[in-house]
Amino acid sequence: MDYEISGLPMHVLLVHATVVFVPLAALCTLLSLLWPAARRRLGIVTPLVALLALVLVPLTAAAGAWLLDRVDSTPRISDHMQLAGMLLPWVVGVFLVALAQWLWFRYGATQAEGMSRRMGATGSRIAGIVAVVVAVVLCGGAVAAVAIIGESGSRAVWEGSFRTGAED
Repeated sequence: MDYEISGLPMHVLLVHATVVFVPLAALCTLLSLLWPAARRRLGIVTPLVALLALVLVPLTAAAGAWLLDRVDSTPRISDHMQLAGMLLPWVVGVFLVALAQWLWFRYGATQAEGMSRRMGATGSRIAGIVAVVVAVVLCGGAVAAVAIIGESGSRAVWEGSFRTGAED
């Protein structure tokens, strides 16, 4: 596939979408999980945004691999490529949590009462806390990974390539 649009490498364009949609998916997931009013308003949008983020990550990585074949490789670019490999598992986790919470609150509310009786009040509370902790870790990890990968990519491209002071 040719990862070029109007003479620009597609990676440059896709990176911006990934940087927006991965944190947005994480935010929507946490809001939907923790805030019932947000859950009602966001509904199916949360897992759809997470799915879009999930699709963008490998597409952005493929466009980056295409670009790597067309630029001079540097240690910083190699570091960026290695770091980029850590994003997909985090985003898969965010998508699964987004989908699970949507399905649970959409269709699983009737089973919740039966589970509550079997597990007891304490067991239900612990299960809820564990679910929230897992969601926070996955969403936080995804956002942190985007920040780390993005920072390494911008350093690989821009560091040392412009003057820091204005010329008079």
